[in-house]
Amino acid sequence: MTPERRQRLLVLATASIAGLYMANLILIEPLFAWGTRRAQQIEKLRKQVRSGEQLIGRADRVQDVWNRIRTHSLPSNPSQAEQQLLNTLDQWARESGSEILDRVPQWRGDAADHQTLICRLEVNGSLSSLTRFLQRLESGALDLKVDAMQLTTRDPAAQQMTLGLQLNALVLTSNTP
Repeated sequence: MTPERRQRLLVLATASIAGLYMANLILIEPLFAWGTRRAQQIEKLRKQVRSGEQLIGRADRVQDVWNRIRTHSLPSNPSQAEQQLLNTLDQWARESGSEILDRVPQWRGDAADHQTLICRLEVNGSLSSLTRFLQRLESGALDLKVDAMQLTTRDPAAQQMTLGLQLNALVLTSNTP
């Protein structure tokens, strides 16, 4: 083989390798990356579709829960909401045979569609009357969340106990369906 022919062959081989390398950088790697991104996006969309289908399947139950929340929440007027909560707590205390010693309602939240009425409460009574009060709180018409609870006694026989509660009540401020 002559040196000129060898030189042309080497130049051709080098140009071919450089061309393949450039094709790899310009075409093949971007196409593989695009395919990977596309596959990830398709999988993400499939998950969203499955989630949507599950939500559609649960639509009746979700609507029932939402209707229950709306009907068992306090009125949107702050003074009416406070009054209804305090009156209901007083009624439950009377029915259970316990006595409310202290109650401190407080508003929290600046969301446009809801607020939270927090009520710190101290209830005095026997263990059975406090148990009845908690049962009424659990099964009552208002949806209340107990954030904290503390039970203390001051007499050695534990005949009179004090129940400290922190309750949260949801107040919807808009008529969102």
